[in-house]
Amino acid sequence: MTDHNDSEETPFRSGFAAIAGAPNAGKSTLLNCMIGEKISITSAKPQTTRNRIAGIAHGPGYQIVFLDIPGVHKSDKIFNQKIVDVAMSAIDEAELVLVIADAARPDPASESLIMEKLNSRTGSPAVLALNKIDLVEKPKLLKQIDRWSKTYAFAEIVPVSAKHGTQVPELLTAMAGLMPEGPPYYPEDEITDVPERFIVSEMIREKVFESTGQEIPYSTAVTIEDFSENEDSGVVSIHAAIHVERNSQKGIIIGRHGQMLKNIGTAARRDIENLLATRVFLQLFVRVEKNWSKNPKAIRKLGY
Repeated sequence: MTDHNDSEETPFRSGFAAIAGAPNAGKSTLLNCMIGEKISITSAKPQTTRNRIAGIAHGPGYQIVFLDIPGVHKSDKIFNQKIVDVAMSAIDEAELVLVIADAARPDPASESLIMEKLNSRTGSPAVLALNKIDLVEKPKLLKQIDRWSKTYAFAEIVPVSAKHGTQVPELLTAMAGLMPEGPPYYPEDEITDVPERFIVSEMIREKVFESTGQEIPYSTAVTIEDFSENEDSGVVSIHAAIHVERNSQKGIIIGRHGQMLKNIGTAARRDIENLLATRVFLQLFVRVEKNWSKNPKAIRKLGY
């Protein structure tokens, strides 16, 4: 029988875990499962050059802050290579690396990139989650465990099914035990730090930067007014407002016959679809907020 006082004596553990995996390894599904709630939309594709906190898992005596990094993959595109470099640097910063591999369909090219990185590190441990075990016969799974255990000295190898939640609690317990002692970083009711809608708003703002002159971008703020996903079609509907300080700026952003706004929307939608890995319906509006950048109240209202 467990004494209730044990939990008070057990030190609290907390830390950052970088999630490394191929783009199709089931990273987002596992992340949502570990956190216990869907964080709007997650993507395994290369996204932004910023490392962002994707999710916070709370458990008895621990808190794990997951760094969502882009799917590690080989690419000929310099931009994608740079994004993978950023992903790799996040691996260096975390207290623990969670490697997610697809047990049903291994991706040798991505796996070798990840292993190369792990073998060049010193210090912090790594845990392997072999995902999609519901799609693999046991003999094949045992062979994979054997193969992976020879490639790296993982602190733990945990076969899981993110889709069905199989062995996910065991995975979290294993990771929590490897975290350093320390207080939680976030309140218990917080499960994410930077939502997708923030990144979407930044992508739209970036297109305003790229499409207009020097004066316009610094007078621009973007707010997301609607962000919803159609469960049947998977299409994400986004309504966003571009806020400017003067009517003349509004005219520039809308452009002749609305062409400039259309161009901004088309370019932003392409990036957002890449980020969310689904089709997007994007509607943009332009609003004048007189001198908002000089008004603390307006700045707060616009989320800055």
